[in-house]
Formats: sequence, C-alpha cells, structure tokens
Amino acid sequence: MKTLSFLLLAAALCGSCGSSTERSAATPGDESMPRPSEYVSTLVGSQSDYSFSTGNTYPAVALPWGMNFWTPQTGKMGDGWVYTYGAHTIRGLKQTHQPSPWINDYGQFSIMPVRGRDKVDEESRQSWFSHQTEEARPYYYSVYLADHDIRAEIAPTERAAIMRFTFPESDASGVVIDAFDRGSYIKVMPDKRTVVGYTSRNSGGVPENFRNWFVVRFDQKIREFQIYDGTKPVGGEQLVGEHALVRVGFETRHGELVTARVASSFISEEQAVRNLETEVGNADFEAVKARAQARWDEVLGRISVEGGTEEQYRTFYSCLYRSTLFPRKFYEIGADGNPVHYSPYNGEVLPGYMYTDTGFWDTFRSLFPLLNLVYPSVNAEIQAGLANAYRESGFLPEWASPGHRGCMVGNNSASVVADAILKGVTPAEDVAVLYEAMLSGRGKVHPAVSSTGRLGHEYYNTLGYVPYDAGINENVARTLEYAYDDWCIAQVAKKLEKTNDAAMLEKASQNYKNLFDPET
Repeated sequence: MKTLSFLLLAAALCGSCGSSTERSAATPGDESMPRPSEYVSTLVGSQSDYSFSTGNTYPAVALPWGMNFWTPQTGKMGDGWVYTYGAHTIRGLKQTHQPSPWINDYGQFSIMPVRGRDKVDEESRQSWFSHQTEEARPYYYSVYLADHDIRAEIAPTERAAIMRFTFPESDASGVVIDAFDRGSYIKVMPDKRTVVGYTSRNSGGVPENFRNWFVVRFDQKIREFQIYDGTKPVGGEQLVGEHALVRVGFETRHGELVTARVASSFISEEQAVRNLETEVGNADFEAVKARAQARWDEVLGRISVEGGTEEQYRTFYSCLYRSTLFPRKFYEIGADGNPVHYSPYNGEVLPGYMYTDTGFWDTFRSLFPLLNLVYPSVNAEIQAGLANAYRESGFLPEWASPGHRGCMVGNNSASVVADAILKGVTPAEDVAVLYEAMLSGRGKVHPAVSSTGRLGHEYYNTLGYVPYDAGINENVARTLEYAYDDWCIAQVAKKLEKTNDAAMLEKASQNYKNLFDPET
C-alpha cells in the first residue's frame, strides 16, 4: 500500500498547544528524522483507577495485533487496573490479553526477577521503581527494580518474547514464574534450563478446556528451584494446583545477564515450544528488539504526517499505536505452516484465522473503517476469523474476549462485516457465510450472552421497535442500532443482488422513525 500523507492541524490533533518547534515527522527511509515508533509513549492513558478514568490503558509491549502483550504489573493479581502510573511498585512482568479493565484478563501469568530466596509471592517480591528509570516503547520495556538491584528488559514477538535481567552479585538471584490462581500447572526441567506450565485464569468467555500453555527457557543453568501452591512450598519438579508458581535460582556476578526466552499457546505445550523456536529461536535480545521496532515502523509508517509540532506527532503516533493493538490475533502457525486456532467458542482446535479482544459497539464507527483504508490485509484476516466465529458458535461476536462476552448493546457486527464486504476487503470464500451470519443474527439472541445477537428481536421485527415496558434495558438505543445495522445489511444485499432481502431490510432500517412521538 502507498503511504498516506496528511496535514495535521494543532486543533484537530490534540487539546493542548505545545511550544515545540515545528518539524516534519519521519517518512520511511528518511534517516535524518525520528522513526515513527520513537514518537510513541506507551504510558499515555495509564494514569487511571477505578474511580476516575483518564484512559484506562497499560503500557503494552507487543507487536501490532499480536497474540500476546506484556506489561509491568503494579496491581494485584486479578486487578483490571494492571498498571497505574501513580503506583510505586512492580509485582512482575505480566503476559496479558486484557482489552479493557471492565472486561479484565484471561490466560495471564507473570515473570519477576528477584534477589532473595524468600521473595516469591506477589507482596514479598514486589519492588519499588521510578519512572525516571523506566523506558516504555511498543517494542521495548526497561525498568530498574530498586529493591532487588536488578534491571529488567523485555522485547516482544507476536506469540513470544525475550527478557534480559541484569543481576547484582548474589547467590540468591532468581526468577519467579507465577501461573496465577484458579487452576494452574508448573513443571521444571532443570537439565533443559526450562520451565513449562499453563494458566487457566480467565474472566469468562472461554470453554471448560481453556488453557494458556507457556514455556520459559533460560540461557543459564538453574542451580536450584522451589515450587509453591500459593504460599505453600511443595516438593518435586511439577505441580497441578490452585495456584502454581516457582522460583528458579541462579548464582550471579555483578552485572551478569540472564536471558529468558518465553512463548505461549492456547493450543498445547508443543505449540508453545513451536512458537518459541519459530519466533525467537537463538536470536539474541538486541536482534528481537530490532525486529520488533522495524515491524512497528512498518505499521505506523503507513501514515506519514507533516506540518505539526513534536508534541502533536507524539500524540498522533501514540494513538495510532493504540489503534493497531486490537483486535488481537488468536491464531497460531501449525507444524504445516498454516494458521490454526483454539476456538474460544467450542473448545476445538481448528484450521484458519481467529481474532479477538474487541467490542464492536466501541469500534465500528472508526477503528474498522481505518483498518479497511490503511490495513486491508489485516482486516481480511479478521473477517475470515469472524466467519469462523459464526461457523463455530452460530453467532457473530459483538464483544469478544476471547469468546462471547456480555457487554454493551446493538448488533454492530453487521456494520463491521458490511463495510469490509462493500470495500472488497473480505475474502471471496467468506462473503456468503458472513451474509448468512448477518441475516441470522436479526432473529435470535445468544442463549447465555444477551448482548450477542439481538435482544428484543421479536419486538423489533414485529412492532418495529423495542418497547420500554418489555423488561429490556436500553430499548431506544437498541432500536436505533438495529435500524442502522439493517441499513448496513441492506447495502450488502444490493451488492449481492438479493433484491427481496434488500427491500425488506431497507424498510426495516426506517424503524428509527417509530421512536418519535409527533405529539411530544
């Protein structure tokens, strides 16, 4: 695709006017200017808490649309506000799949370098840190953990990461791998310098057999280890328990580096190892970091900007970074080199694409039109994944994380699907099934998740509106959304020359008029 070029005006770009000198943003290949990724601060929007939102974001160390994100964890285990700028301690480097604190997380575990054999649970292992010693980029995160005198760094791939820890001189240096509570597994293979396991912690939207398998491989010999179930030490080399975690120990010299290569899979332990070997392999830290930055430059560089201030470029690219995180890939690459996914809808491992962690109520107006215009090849995969979601569950998702979640109103999957079809983005083999999915969603609601499908469809399809006294909340909003979604489906029906469907849908799209009472 060709790079798009925009003239950015200060009033349109950010609410505050900086005094920075005007300069042109980097264009691909212009080595005299900062790279697009260098404008991004991942800390923007993280000064939030439950009572007052100024963004509700966390500093995601990830690749665009990557399956796994990593973030420093300041909140307690299970807290949706995983990182808050005002916090002073870090409890671990957490693999996260959280799209929103209100939706919360799934498949999470953390890794924390420590000094001391008793620094294991999240309270005792946490360390004070300062933002002055923190570097937060999309492709790299670094922080000095003052209580342990350890510098921790991380660089991501789509399904793996590499971590580098700079230890002090100590015979009690170690790394804690916490698989979290609500059912987890840890196994240590000291002769292979490797820890494997899984976490099953989630916030809903998963089948009963849900697991996030992980593998952690060190470049140093594991001199000692101790497995715990919560705070209780247990013997042996493995544990399946309520809350499995392990501390592996090293003896380090001052400034000695310990590298951990980490990957995970929703499919199997074997697939987690494949993801690690495919995406990291024997590459060193700097190589993984450089590849990650290059990928961000490629994605962010699809849009070049000029005529603004340094502050405006930071705002623009930090926002574009957020816009290219979700929906995330939920597929992996199998042994045959083809995409395969664990279905969050039926628990089976199936061929093809799958994306998740997005709520269409929030994103159909802006994010998905952006994808169609600037990143159509990505949205082609997303649309193929939506077709698979329908095949596997009988519904298009409205809020997926990773499967159907109960949140917000409307049937906005119709808008997301219709826009891609009309712009020629959708893979040809998926158009028919997605059209069927949109029509099907007009007349049913998910039996367990009322925000999926159309709650109140029986009223809307007969009366032309959802009445206020039918025991269905947001009845006016639902009527407005359904009418708009019918208009969207109607445009696809016209394109596909479904004349009768188009006429029926065009008529239904006028149902918004039924909300007006001429007397009042």
